[in-house]
Amino acid sequence: MAERQSTSVFESRAARRRFVAAAALLVLAVAGLWLFVREYLPILTDSGALRRFVEEWGVFAPVVFVAVQAIQVVVAPIPGQVTAFASGYLFGSVLGTVYSMVGVTIGSAIAFWLSRRYGRPFVASVVRDDLLARFDGFVDEAGTVSLFLIFLVPGLPDDVLCFVGGLTDIDLWKLVTISFLGRLPAYVLVNVSGSGLAEENVRLTAVTLLVLFAGSVWGILNRDRLLSWVAE
Repeated sequence: MAERQSTSVFESRAARRRFVAAAALLVLAVAGLWLFVREYLPILTDSGALRRFVEEWGVFAPVVFVAVQAIQVVVAPIPGQVTAFASGYLFGSVLGTVYSMVGVTIGSAIAFWLSRRYGRPFVASVVRDDLLARFDGFVDEAGTVSLFLIFLVPGLPDDVLCFVGGLTDIDLWKLVTISFLGRLPAYVLVNVSGSGLAEENVRLTAVTLLVLFAGSVWGILNRDRLLSWVAE
């Protein structure tokens, strides 16, 4: 009798428990943040008031946002999609996407340059050892098309690639172009979602976030399989 092939998306029960726990914590964190904002920062829940506040800063508002988006790539305290959602909410889907992509591209270029300028010791100081080992081997074997696919799939730590990719001999302009084109579809969706929320189009926001969430979950669950496949 042929051995039955496992169809489970988790490698073990422990992996499934970790995923469920992480998902529960994420839901609780989002709910808690929303309640905090409603209680202490109500302006953030009033799209009209928030946009008027941003408009008071004039040309400096987009500049500040672009700077924040660039910094998050290098420092990475929060996912870039979170700030991209905010840009769609504040500036609309078109301008929000433009500002998001300008910021994330500048941040990516800085990360690529820093890793190339200061080498592996610098990258090892800002990237966790397990991620560095996994993506280090991947980047050594993968080509530009494979790197593009990793940037394209949401849920994968693409900011790590900005540092590890700088250790390769790929031209910096090619790395920046790959990261830009790969990230663009997800950032368009995120900004459309944020803009939909500002316009009180709950259906549009829900649909776009659902697409992104499904893609992120798929990318997380199939990360190792995907990395192995594109590196072949």
